[in-house]
Amino acid sequence: MSDIGIAERMVNDYNRLKNEIHKVIVGQDDVVDQVLISIFSRGHALLIGVPGLAKTLLVNTIARSLGLTFNRIQFTPDLMPSDIIGSEILDETKNFKFIKGPLFSNIVLADEINRTPPKTQAALLEAMQEQSVTAAGTTYKLPKPFFVLATQNPIEQEGTYPLPEAQLDRFMFNIWVDYPTYIEELAIVRATTEDTKIEVNQILSEEQIIEYQNLIRKIPVSDNVLEYAVKLVGKTRKNSDLAPQITKDFISWGAGPRASQYLIIGAKCHAVLKGKLSPDIEDVKAVAKPILRHRLVRNYRAEAEGYSMDKIIESLL
Repeated sequence: MSDIGIAERMVNDYNRLKNEIHKVIVGQDDVVDQVLISIFSRGHALLIGVPGLAKTLLVNTIARSLGLTFNRIQFTPDLMPSDIIGSEILDETKNFKFIKGPLFSNIVLADEINRTPPKTQAALLEAMQEQSVTAAGTTYKLPKPFFVLATQNPIEQEGTYPLPEAQLDRFMFNIWVDYPTYIEELAIVRATTEDTKIEVNQILSEEQIIEYQNLIRKIPVSDNVLEYAVKLVGKTRKNSDLAPQITKDFISWGAGPRASQYLIIGAKCHAVLKGKLSPDIEDVKAVAKPILRHRLVRNYRAEAEGYSMDKIIESLL
């Protein structure tokens, strides 16, 4: 099948996928879109929202509709790297045998990732970047596709270990999960207080997901879109010639080259899902906020004057 034919099939499957997910998840349209774009772009996502907004249910539903294996790891202060990677044990024949940890799954939900110490957080770094883990000197490949979705609670900061910038940068998207609207909450309460079981059908296979991931990489990008993405990231660096006054006033640290790469990959995926064969500047703008918001560091003045990260990014756009 030609690339155009695969792209058309991808749009059709994407719409079926959303319909399947929305059997269980009410509203949260942007969140579902961004998680799916992350998966098709071979990225990872960080979900930030208060407890009770169905973050775990969302990931579980997406995993079932994609036909992928799913593991949830509850991050706690006493969690060790071997608890997530796996460890070697002596078997009956007195030989060492590696027992795989919950990281060996297509979709891994790292619940409350900021509750665990840096040593365990760092164990995820190799997995996210290299799609492999090393234990006792041996490297083990993780299944493909592999996708980490981590959650963070924005209000409880006691007893937490904030993710270092180097690890935050590994996440393609920082997705804000907001409260449902009044109508959505009515629908949620009505659906979840009755004893009904909703069946989620599998829409895609592992092979189809990998085929769509490969297609996204092949999508051509015009020079003006590439230049726009790189200039946008350049505007976030206060020492850059491109930096506007708002960056100099409110940003203490800008985004690195990985942001430019993700802007282009995210724009490619967004364009294909909207039925286009090549991304334009509007596609870059559509993915800019979730890609940039965790890569910029606001200074004290921005916080004092009430400049949110999204407000700063809107000015840069």
